Amino acid sequence: MTKPSVKESEESLSFSADVSRLLDIVAHALYSNRDVFLRELISNAADACDRLRYEVLSAPALIGDDPIFKIHVTKDTAARTLTVLDTGTGMTREELIDNLGTIAKSGTRNLMEQVRTQDETLSLIGQFGVGFYAGFMVAAKIEVVSRRAGQTQTWHWESDGRTGFSVREATLAEAAILKAGRGTAVILHLIDDASDYLMEQKLEEVIKTYSDHIGFPIYLGDFPEPVNKASALWTRSKSEITEDQYTEFYRHIGIGMDNPLLTHHWQAEGKISYSALLFTPTLRPWDLYDPTRKHAVRLYVKRVFISADCEGLVYPWLRFLRGVIDSEDLPLNISREMLQHNPVITKIRAGVGTRVLKDLDKLSQDDPVTFATFWGQFGAVLKEGLYDAPEHREALLTVARFYSTAEDGLTSLSDYVSRMKDGQKEIYYMSGENLETLKNAPQLEGFKERGLEVLFFTDTIDDFWLQSVPDFDGHAFRSVTKGAIDLSAIDGGGDAAQDNKAEDAAVSPDLERLREQIESILAQEIEAVRFSARLTGSPVCLVAAAGAVDMHMERVLKIHQNYSPQSQRVLELNPKHPLIAKLAALPEGSASESDETLAKAAHLLLDQARIIQGEPVANPARFAQDMAVFMTRGL
Repeated sequence: MTKPSVKESEESLSFSADVSRLLDIVAHALYSNRDVFLRELISNAADACDRLRYEVLSAPALIGDDPIFKIHVTKDTAARTLTVLDTGTGMTREELIDNLGTIAKSGTRNLMEQVRTQDETLSLIGQFGVGFYAGFMVAAKIEVVSRRAGQTQTWHWESDGRTGFSVREATLAEAAILKAGRGTAVILHLIDDASDYLMEQKLEEVIKTYSDHIGFPIYLGDFPEPVNKASALWTRSKSEITEDQYTEFYRHIGIGMDNPLLTHHWQAEGKISYSALLFTPTLRPWDLYDPTRKHAVRLYVKRVFISADCEGLVYPWLRFLRGVIDSEDLPLNISREMLQHNPVITKIRAGVGTRVLKDLDKLSQDDPVTFATFWGQFGAVLKEGLYDAPEHREALLTVARFYSTAEDGLTSLSDYVSRMKDGQKEIYYMSGENLETLKNAPQLEGFKERGLEVLFFTDTIDDFWLQSVPDFDGHAFRSVTKGAIDLSAIDGGGDAAQDNKAEDAAVSPDLERLREQIESILAQEIEAVRFSARLTGSPVCLVAAAGAVDMHMERVLKIHQNYSPQSQRVLELNPKHPLIAKLAALPEGSASESDETLAKAAHLLLDQARIIQGEPVANPARFAQDMAVFMTRGL
């Protein structure tokens, strides 16, 4: 049977719609410094070597007669080509189509959104896993020759970055470029204004600047020695590593183009030994709150790459971390299934949690402004550990920060406790979605007048960790929107506080009668009516009963779990407010006009309390009618 010619077996394919749009962005809008295309190609080559080095553990025959993993960068001035060659795992025909013809994970929509909202000079390719396409910034055409380790067929991929791509079996001459019999060669046909990348001095400078941390030797042209140090960055002493090298490694492992906010680099020795080089980003990933999101800390064993997302290696509440952990105690041939239940992984996870929290605590003390940046990006995620990891709860409570009525910025729980008034035994807080709304809540009025500080819990997670964290430093957490609160025993300072205590103790018979009447009128809608120690300027507010779910928590449960409240709210009246005093002065009498007025006023007061709380009124038509009646009487 006659073998078909190369031309007959060639297949032309179109890029996916995402790739077509992306290539235009890459070529014209994304990079101010084109040097990074070489970094992206070298990073891909290193990843291919990493993958094969792991596969060889269970299939040694894959490396054949050439066990050396390396990367080679060569130029051909006459042909105006630049080639990046690796001896890694290589690709099959299907993998070439899947990896170079589509963007499976990120999608261009998110990329284009960031291009619109950020400075055009920012390069975002690394964040979206599409680094290969950066080659089209300097190339009019790219060819890829690749052979999967362990296979005999070599494949050729080619594209001009505009009209699509073609895939065919490589010729013998093309396949000869893969001297190891495996791996991938990316051949860029350079455009006219990219001639500087045909100069060895320029290429050496770019490799040393962006890829010195790569753990495989990178050879340039005929140089017998590698251009880079070819040692894993995390194995080096911190004193040998510059900030620029840390930053380039951070970008190499798949984050965006921001700088790391914090670098965590240490070697653990003792019962278990491992090296860790982790980074806290400056900006949170766009999918940080996606429930399917996994961490991105790579696991190595004795410098051999094992897994990009080993389950259990990092706490879920530290999923923003990027970096590498290299264990000396795990066996090289460990499977993913065995990893999940290995006690060494559990100990490493605990050690990472301890170290990162220690570094964050130090940052909060040494550089509060930078720590505030971190907290704004990742604080809500970190607080998940308050119920997820009780072994780190004390350290988490130490670094946790909150807004409050006493501070313009964030405050710690320790600082809050240091400012507590004489006689104050509890930590007062109020939870809700919007900080400005919370600051103006009527439930805070009595606390503000007495000089009592209240913390604002503005993240949804706060309502959940509070269920398992009863106190801090012996002081219980107390919601200001739940249950009756007696503030009379707390020394708020000054004569006004003493006057408040005296007035709070006295309620006139008319006021008590009014309370009973309103409670009777609203019996089907609320649990009780009582006079408030919270209110000083507003006539009414709603609070949850002592044994009920807090009001904000109830709203969260309704949204996420179709929760139906089991208990009704408590309506609190301000006995000092002129409106309440005027209602108390209405004459008694069955079927009188004053009774009708009181009934309408009671419903209006309840609706007012609901509106202030950010909730809808129960009966909008009745609310409008009653409001019209009172407005008519007032005109």
